Amino acid sequence: MVFEKSESRDPKRYLWIMGLIAPGCALLPAFLVQHTGLHVFWWIGPIIVFLVIPLLDVTIGDDGSNPRDGDYESLSNDRYYRWCTYLFLPLQFIGLIIAGYMWSGPELDFLDKVGLAVTLGVVSGVGINAAHELGHRSEHLERWLAKIALAQSGYGHFFVEHNRGHHVRVATPADPASGRFGETLWQFLPRSAFGGFRSALTLERERLSRKGKSWFSPDNHLLQAWSMSVALFGTLILIFGYAVIPFLLLQALVGIALLEAVNYIEHYGLLRPRRADGRFARCSPRDSWNSDRLVTNVFLFHLQRHSDHHANPGRRYQTLRSCEQAPQLPGGYATMILLAAVPPLWRAVMDHRVLAHYGGDLTLINTKPETKRHQLMPRLRYRVTGLDRSRRRHRSVTTSRSPS
Repeated sequence: MVFEKSESRDPKRYLWIMGLIAPGCALLPAFLVQHTGLHVFWWIGPIIVFLVIPLLDVTIGDDGSNPRDGDYESLSNDRYYRWCTYLFLPLQFIGLIIAGYMWSGPELDFLDKVGLAVTLGVVSGVGINAAHELGHRSEHLERWLAKIALAQSGYGHFFVEHNRGHHVRVATPADPASGRFGETLWQFLPRSAFGGFRSALTLERERLSRKGKSWFSPDNHLLQAWSMSVALFGTLILIFGYAVIPFLLLQALVGIALLEAVNYIEHYGLLRPRRADGRFARCSPRDSWNSDRLVTNVFLFHLQRHSDHHANPGRRYQTLRSCEQAPQLPGGYATMILLAAVPPLWRAVMDHRVLAHYGGDLTLINTKPETKRHQLMPRLRYRVTGLDRSRRRHRSVTTSRSPS
Protein backbone atom coordinates (compact mmCIF):
# COMPACT_ATOMS: atom_id res chain seq x y z
CA MET A 1 0.00 0.00 0.00
CA VAL A 2 1.40 3.39 -0.98
CA PHE A 3 0.54 6.57 0.88
CA GLU A 4 0.64 9.65 -1.33
CA LYS A 5 2.62 12.33 0.46
CA SER A 6 0.64 15.54 0.53
CA GLU A 7 2.26 17.64 3.24
CA SER A 8 2.06 20.71 1.02
CA ARG A 9 -1.69 20.26 0.75
CA ASP A 10 -2.15 19.55 4.48
CA PRO A 11 0.29 21.24 6.88
CA LYS A 12 -1.19 19.13 9.69
CA ARG A 13 -0.56 15.83 7.87
CA TYR A 14 1.79 14.34 10.45
CA LEU A 15 0.03 15.89 13.41
CA TRP A 16 -3.01 13.63 13.00
CA ILE A 17 -1.11 10.94 14.88
CA MET A 18 -1.93 13.03 17.95
CA GLY A 19 -5.42 11.57 17.63
CA LEU A 20 -3.91 8.36 19.03
CA ILE A 21 -2.93 10.08 22.28
CA ALA A 22 -6.38 9.36 23.71
CA PRO A 23 -6.26 5.55 23.42
CA GLY A 24 -2.60 5.78 24.42
CA CYS A 25 -3.74 7.21 27.75
CA ALA A 26 -4.97 3.73 28.68
CA LEU A 27 -1.45 2.36 28.28
CA LEU A 28 0.35 5.09 30.25
CA PRO A 29 -0.93 5.07 33.87
CA ALA A 30 0.84 1.95 35.16
CA PHE A 31 4.11 2.92 33.46
CA LEU A 32 4.05 6.49 34.79
CA VAL A 33 3.07 5.49 38.34
CA GLN A 34 5.76 2.80 38.42
CA HIS A 35 8.52 5.15 37.28
CA THR A 36 7.48 8.27 39.22
CA GLY A 37 5.66 6.92 42.26
CA LEU A 38 2.93 9.54 41.65
CA HIS A 39 -0.50 7.98 41.85
CA VAL A 40 -2.04 11.04 40.22
CA PHE A 41 -1.11 9.47 36.87
CA TRP A 42 -3.98 7.01 37.21
CA TRP A 43 -5.97 10.14 36.28
CA ILE A 44 -3.87 10.83 33.16
CA GLY A 45 -6.93 10.88 30.87
CA PRO A 46 -8.74 13.85 32.44
CA ILE A 47 -5.40 15.54 33.14
CA ILE A 48 -4.53 15.55 29.43
CA VAL A 49 -8.02 16.41 28.18
CA PHE A 50 -9.06 19.03 30.73
CA LEU A 51 -5.72 20.55 31.71
CA VAL A 52 -2.96 19.97 29.16
CA ILE A 53 -5.02 20.41 25.99
CA PRO A 54 -6.81 23.63 27.11
CA LEU A 55 -3.44 25.12 28.07
CA LEU A 56 -1.97 24.14 24.71
CA ASP A 57 -5.02 25.54 22.93
CA VAL A 58 -4.46 28.91 24.60
CA THR A 59 -0.71 28.83 23.99
CA ILE A 60 -0.73 27.67 20.36
CA GLY A 61 -3.99 29.28 19.31
CA ASP A 62 -6.04 28.82 16.17
CA ASP A 63 -5.36 26.56 13.24
CA GLY A 64 -5.90 29.07 10.44
CA SER A 65 -5.34 26.68 7.53
CA ASN A 66 -8.01 25.39 5.17
CA PRO A 67 -7.58 22.77 2.43
CA ARG A 68 -7.79 24.15 -1.08
CA ASP A 69 -10.74 23.09 -3.23
CA GLY A 70 -8.36 21.64 -5.79
CA ASP A 71 -6.87 19.30 -3.19
CA TYR A 72 -10.20 17.85 -2.05
CA GLU A 73 -10.08 14.63 -4.10
CA SER A 74 -6.45 13.82 -3.36
CA LEU A 75 -6.91 14.39 0.37
CA SER A 76 -10.13 12.36 0.45
CA ASN A 77 -8.52 9.42 -1.32
CA ASP A 78 -5.27 9.43 0.66
CA ARG A 79 -5.52 6.30 2.82
CA TYR A 80 -2.98 7.59 5.32
CA TYR A 81 -5.78 9.57 6.97
CA ARG A 82 -7.98 6.49 7.25
CA TRP A 83 -5.26 4.55 9.02
CA CYS A 84 -5.00 7.34 11.60
CA THR A 85 -8.56 6.42 12.62
CA TYR A 86 -8.22 2.67 12.08
CA LEU A 87 -5.27 2.47 14.50
CA PHE A 88 -7.40 4.03 17.23
CA LEU A 89 -9.31 0.77 17.70
CA PRO A 90 -6.52 -1.71 18.58
CA LEU A 91 -4.99 0.78 21.02
CA GLN A 92 -8.44 1.39 22.51
CA PHE A 93 -9.13 -2.28 23.23
CA ILE A 94 -5.60 -3.21 24.31
CA GLY A 95 -5.83 -0.42 26.87
CA LEU A 96 -9.24 -1.61 28.04
CA ILE A 97 -7.94 -5.15 28.62
CA ILE A 98 -4.88 -3.92 30.53
CA ALA A 99 -7.03 -1.61 32.64
CA GLY A 100 -9.49 -4.41 33.38
CA TYR A 101 -6.60 -6.57 34.58
CA MET A 102 -5.28 -3.82 36.86
CA TRP A 103 -8.74 -3.00 38.24
CA SER A 104 -9.48 -6.63 39.12
CA GLY A 105 -6.16 -7.08 40.93
CA PRO A 106 -5.40 -6.22 44.58
CA GLU A 107 -2.74 -3.56 43.95
CA LEU A 108 -4.92 -0.46 43.45
CA ASP A 109 -6.77 1.39 46.19
CA PHE A 110 -10.23 2.88 45.68
CA LEU A 111 -9.11 6.31 44.39
CA ASP A 112 -6.60 4.74 42.02
CA LYS A 113 -9.33 2.53 40.59
CA VAL A 114 -11.66 5.48 40.10
CA GLY A 115 -8.89 7.42 38.33
CA LEU A 116 -8.18 4.45 36.07
CA ALA A 117 -11.89 4.07 35.21
CA VAL A 118 -12.24 7.80 34.47
CA THR A 119 -9.15 7.66 32.25
CA LEU A 120 -10.63 4.75 30.31
CA GLY A 121 -13.91 6.67 30.17
CA VAL A 122 -12.10 9.50 28.41
CA VAL A 123 -10.75 6.94 25.94
CA SER A 124 -14.28 5.60 25.52
CA GLY A 125 -15.68 9.08 24.85
CA VAL A 126 -13.01 9.95 22.31
CA GLY A 127 -13.58 6.48 20.83
CA ILE A 128 -17.16 7.54 20.10
CA ASN A 129 -15.65 10.42 18.13
CA ALA A 130 -13.57 7.94 16.10
CA ALA A 131 -16.78 5.96 15.55
CA HIS A 132 -18.45 9.20 14.47
CA GLU A 133 -15.88 9.72 11.73
CA LEU A 134 -16.01 6.10 10.58
CA GLY A 135 -19.81 5.87 10.76
CA HIS A 136 -20.28 8.69 8.28
CA ARG A 137 -18.46 6.81 5.57
CA SER A 138 -20.17 4.70 2.91
CA GLU A 139 -17.50 1.99 2.91
CA HIS A 140 -18.74 -1.26 4.46
CA LEU A 141 -15.54 -1.82 6.47
CA GLU A 142 -15.54 1.61 8.06
CA ARG A 143 -19.19 1.35 9.09
CA TRP A 144 -18.47 -1.95 10.86
CA LEU A 145 -15.41 -0.43 12.52
CA ALA A 146 -17.66 2.37 13.80
CA LYS A 147 -19.87 -0.18 15.56
CA ILE A 148 -16.81 -1.90 17.03
CA ALA A 149 -15.46 1.42 18.36
CA LEU A 150 -18.81 2.01 20.11
CA ALA A 151 -18.66 -1.35 21.91
CA GLN A 152 -16.57 0.01 24.81
CA SER A 153 -19.18 2.63 25.71
CA GLY A 154 -22.21 0.41 25.04
CA TYR A 155 -23.60 3.34 23.05
CA GLY A 156 -24.16 1.45 19.81
CA HIS A 157 -27.43 3.23 19.04
CA PHE A 158 -25.35 6.36 18.33
CA PHE A 159 -24.54 4.78 14.95
CA VAL A 160 -28.22 4.97 13.99
CA GLU A 161 -29.39 8.10 15.80
CA HIS A 162 -26.49 10.35 14.83
CA ASN A 163 -26.58 9.68 11.11
CA ARG A 164 -30.31 9.33 10.52
CA GLY A 165 -31.69 11.36 13.41
CA HIS A 166 -29.36 14.11 14.56
CA HIS A 167 -28.18 15.13 11.08
CA VAL A 168 -31.78 15.41 9.90
CA ARG A 169 -33.16 17.33 12.91
CA VAL A 170 -30.06 19.24 14.06
CA ALA A 171 -30.64 22.79 15.35
CA THR A 172 -34.39 22.26 15.68
CA PRO A 173 -36.55 21.69 18.79
CA ALA A 174 -37.16 18.09 17.64
CA ASP A 175 -33.49 17.13 18.04
CA PRO A 176 -32.62 15.77 21.50
CA ALA A 177 -28.91 16.30 20.81
CA SER A 178 -29.22 20.06 20.18
CA GLY A 179 -28.82 22.10 23.37
CA ARG A 180 -31.51 24.71 23.93
CA PHE A 181 -30.95 28.29 25.01
CA GLY A 182 -31.24 28.53 28.79
CA GLU A 183 -30.93 24.75 29.23
CA THR A 184 -28.08 23.69 31.51
CA LEU A 185 -25.73 20.85 30.70
CA TRP A 186 -27.20 18.85 33.58
CA GLN A 187 -30.71 19.24 32.18
CA PHE A 188 -29.50 18.40 28.70
CA LEU A 189 -27.63 15.17 29.52
CA PRO A 190 -30.66 12.97 30.40
CA ARG A 191 -32.83 14.58 27.71
CA SER A 192 -30.27 13.88 25.00
CA ALA A 193 -29.29 10.39 26.20
CA PHE A 194 -32.83 9.05 26.60
CA GLY A 195 -34.22 11.01 23.65
CA GLY A 196 -31.48 9.72 21.36
CA PHE A 197 -32.09 6.15 22.51
CA ARG A 198 -35.82 6.37 21.83
CA SER A 199 -35.18 7.98 18.46
CA ALA A 200 -32.75 5.23 17.43
CA LEU A 201 -35.33 2.56 18.28
CA THR A 202 -37.97 4.32 16.17
CA LEU A 203 -35.66 4.96 13.22
CA GLU A 204 -34.35 1.41 13.05
CA ARG A 205 -37.82 -0.11 13.47
CA GLU A 206 -39.09 2.01 10.59
CA ARG A 207 -36.12 1.11 8.39
CA LEU A 208 -36.58 -2.61 8.97
CA SER A 209 -40.31 -2.33 8.38
CA ARG A 210 -39.76 -0.63 5.01
CA LYS A 211 -37.50 -3.53 4.03
CA GLY A 212 -40.06 -6.10 5.20
CA LYS A 213 -37.78 -7.39 7.98
CA SER A 214 -38.51 -8.13 11.63
CA TRP A 215 -36.85 -6.45 14.61
CA PHE A 216 -34.73 -9.56 15.22
CA SER A 217 -33.33 -9.54 11.71
CA PRO A 218 -29.52 -9.94 11.40
CA ASP A 219 -29.70 -6.65 9.48
CA ASN A 220 -30.71 -4.73 12.64
CA HIS A 221 -27.92 -2.17 13.16
CA LEU A 222 -28.82 -1.71 16.83
CA LEU A 223 -28.67 -5.41 17.64
CA GLN A 224 -25.38 -5.67 15.75
CA ALA A 225 -23.81 -2.86 17.76
CA TRP A 226 -25.24 -3.92 21.11
CA SER A 227 -24.17 -7.53 20.58
CA MET A 228 -20.59 -6.31 20.23
CA SER A 229 -20.82 -4.62 23.64
CA VAL A 230 -22.32 -7.75 25.18
CA ALA A 231 -19.54 -9.87 23.68
CA LEU A 232 -16.83 -7.44 24.83
CA PHE A 233 -18.14 -6.99 28.37
CA GLY A 234 -18.97 -10.69 28.70
CA THR A 235 -15.45 -11.69 27.67
CA LEU A 236 -13.84 -9.29 30.16
CA ILE A 237 -16.12 -10.52 32.95
CA LEU A 238 -15.26 -14.10 32.05
CA ILE A 239 -11.53 -13.32 32.18
CA PHE A 240 -11.37 -10.99 35.19
CA GLY A 241 -14.47 -11.96 37.16
CA TYR A 242 -17.45 -10.01 38.40
CA ALA A 243 -15.14 -7.50 40.14
CA VAL A 244 -14.57 -5.82 36.77
CA ILE A 245 -18.27 -4.91 36.29
CA PRO A 246 -18.13 -1.58 38.23
CA PHE A 247 -15.11 -0.60 36.14
CA LEU A 248 -16.91 -1.37 32.87
CA LEU A 249 -20.01 0.56 33.92
CA LEU A 250 -18.12 3.60 35.23
CA GLN A 251 -15.88 3.99 32.20
CA ALA A 252 -18.89 3.64 29.87
CA LEU A 253 -20.83 6.27 31.84
CA VAL A 254 -17.91 8.72 31.68
CA GLY A 255 -17.54 8.15 27.93
CA ILE A 256 -21.25 8.73 27.31
CA ALA A 257 -21.26 11.88 29.44
CA LEU A 258 -18.25 13.21 27.51
CA LEU A 259 -19.99 12.63 24.18
CA GLU A 260 -23.22 14.27 25.30
CA ALA A 261 -21.34 17.26 26.75
CA VAL A 262 -19.81 17.78 23.32
CA ASN A 263 -23.27 17.51 21.75
CA TYR A 264 -24.45 20.23 24.12
CA ILE A 265 -21.81 22.77 23.17
CA GLU A 266 -21.94 22.07 19.42
CA HIS A 267 -25.44 23.50 18.84
CA TYR A 268 -26.37 25.40 22.00
CA GLY A 269 -29.23 27.82 21.26
CA LEU A 270 -28.93 27.55 17.49
CA LEU A 271 -32.04 27.22 15.32
CA ARG A 272 -32.30 26.69 11.58
CA PRO A 273 -34.57 29.18 9.79
CA ARG A 274 -37.89 28.07 8.35
CA ARG A 275 -38.70 28.15 4.67
CA ALA A 276 -41.88 29.61 3.19
CA ASP A 277 -43.58 26.19 3.39
CA GLY A 278 -42.91 26.03 7.14
CA ARG A 279 -40.23 23.35 6.94
CA PHE A 280 -36.74 23.95 8.27
CA ALA A 281 -34.10 25.11 5.81
CA ARG A 282 -31.17 22.88 4.92
CA CYS A 283 -28.43 22.90 7.54
CA SER A 284 -25.81 25.57 6.88
CA PRO A 285 -22.52 26.49 8.60
CA ARG A 286 -24.47 29.01 10.71
CA ASP A 287 -26.29 26.20 12.54
CA SER A 288 -23.33 24.72 14.45
CA TRP A 289 -20.76 26.24 16.76
CA ASN A 290 -17.26 26.18 15.32
CA SER A 291 -13.87 26.21 17.01
CA ASP A 292 -10.55 26.23 15.22
CA ARG A 293 -8.12 25.64 18.08
CA LEU A 294 -5.25 23.71 16.50
CA VAL A 295 -4.44 21.23 19.28
CA THR A 296 -8.00 20.07 19.87
CA ASN A 297 -8.56 19.95 16.11
CA VAL A 298 -5.92 17.29 15.61
CA PHE A 299 -6.74 15.52 18.90
CA LEU A 300 -10.39 15.07 17.79
CA PHE A 301 -9.92 14.66 14.03
CA HIS A 302 -11.39 18.08 13.18
CA LEU A 303 -14.59 17.48 15.13
CA GLN A 304 -14.46 21.17 16.11
CA ARG A 305 -14.99 22.17 12.48
CA HIS A 306 -18.51 21.09 13.15
CA SER A 307 -20.18 23.75 11.03
CA ASP A 308 -18.66 22.42 7.82
CA HIS A 309 -19.31 18.84 8.96
CA HIS A 310 -23.06 19.43 9.26
CA ALA A 311 -23.25 21.47 6.08
CA ASN A 312 -21.24 18.81 4.22
CA PRO A 313 -21.47 15.52 6.19
CA GLY A 314 -19.83 13.53 3.41
CA ARG A 315 -16.47 15.27 3.88
CA ARG A 316 -13.73 13.27 5.56
CA TYR A 317 -12.14 14.91 8.57
CA GLN A 318 -8.94 16.02 6.78
CA THR A 319 -10.99 18.04 4.24
CA LEU A 320 -13.18 19.96 6.69
CA ARG A 321 -12.90 23.75 6.63
CA SER A 322 -13.37 26.61 9.05
CA CYS A 323 -15.47 29.45 7.68
CA GLU A 324 -16.53 32.98 8.54
CA GLN A 325 -20.27 32.28 8.45
CA ALA A 326 -20.04 29.88 11.37
CA PRO A 327 -20.56 31.17 14.92
CA GLN A 328 -17.30 30.81 16.83
CA LEU A 329 -16.75 29.35 20.28
CA PRO A 330 -14.34 31.33 22.48
CA GLY A 331 -12.29 28.21 23.25
CA GLY A 332 -11.68 24.60 22.30
CA TYR A 333 -14.08 21.81 23.18
CA ALA A 334 -12.26 20.75 26.36
CA THR A 335 -12.32 24.32 27.68
CA MET A 336 -15.99 24.72 26.79
CA ILE A 337 -16.95 21.47 28.57
CA LEU A 338 -15.38 22.83 31.75
CA LEU A 339 -17.45 26.02 31.37
CA ALA A 340 -20.61 24.04 30.63
CA ALA A 341 -20.19 22.10 33.88
CA VAL A 342 -20.81 25.39 35.74
CA PRO A 343 -24.12 26.70 34.28
CA PRO A 344 -23.84 30.35 35.48
CA LEU A 345 -20.36 30.58 33.99
CA TRP A 346 -21.50 28.94 30.75
CA ARG A 347 -24.43 31.34 30.36
CA ALA A 348 -22.25 34.35 31.11
CA VAL A 349 -19.89 33.28 28.32
CA MET A 350 -22.34 31.92 25.75
CA ASP A 351 -25.76 33.56 26.02
CA HIS A 352 -24.67 36.92 24.63
CA ARG A 353 -22.91 35.12 21.77
CA VAL A 354 -26.13 33.31 20.85
CA LEU A 355 -27.96 36.64 20.88
CA ALA A 356 -25.24 38.30 18.84
CA HIS A 357 -25.50 35.55 16.24
CA TYR A 358 -29.21 36.34 15.77
CA GLY A 359 -28.98 40.09 16.13
CA GLY A 360 -30.65 40.01 19.55
CA ASP A 361 -33.89 38.45 18.23
CA LEU A 362 -35.05 35.81 20.72
CA THR A 363 -37.64 34.47 18.29
CA LEU A 364 -34.82 33.11 16.11
CA ILE A 365 -33.27 31.09 18.95
CA ASN A 366 -33.84 27.46 19.94
CA THR A 367 -35.14 27.89 23.51
CA LYS A 368 -36.64 25.53 26.05
CA PRO A 369 -40.38 25.17 25.28
CA GLU A 370 -41.43 26.41 28.72
CA THR A 371 -39.11 29.42 28.66
CA LYS A 372 -40.82 32.76 28.15
CA ARG A 373 -39.24 35.85 26.64
CA HIS A 374 -39.67 37.91 29.82
CA GLN A 375 -37.87 35.20 31.82
CA LEU A 376 -34.77 35.48 29.67
CA MET A 377 -34.45 39.21 29.17
CA PRO A 378 -33.48 40.24 32.72
CA ARG A 379 -30.58 37.76 32.60
CA LEU A 380 -29.15 38.93 29.28
CA ARG A 381 -26.82 41.80 28.55
CA TYR A 382 -26.65 42.40 24.83
CA ARG A 383 -24.38 45.32 23.94
CA VAL A 384 -23.94 46.31 20.31
CA THR A 385 -20.55 47.88 20.90
CA GLY A 386 -19.25 44.67 22.41
CA LEU A 387 -20.72 42.72 19.50
CA ASP A 388 -18.96 44.96 17.00
CA ARG A 389 -15.62 44.50 18.76
CA SER A 390 -16.14 40.72 18.78
CA ARG A 391 -16.90 40.70 15.06
CA ARG A 392 -13.82 42.79 14.27
CA ARG A 393 -11.59 40.42 16.25
CA HIS A 394 -13.11 37.41 14.50
CA ARG A 395 -12.62 38.96 11.05
CA SER A 396 -8.96 39.65 11.82
CA VAL A 397 -8.41 35.99 12.66
CA THR A 398 -10.31 34.55 9.71
CA THR A 399 -9.11 36.75 6.85
CA SER A 400 -6.74 34.02 5.66
CA ARG A 401 -9.45 31.37 5.57
CA SER A 402 -11.52 30.54 2.55
CA PRO A 403 -15.29 30.58 3.11
CA SER A 404 -17.19 27.27 3.30
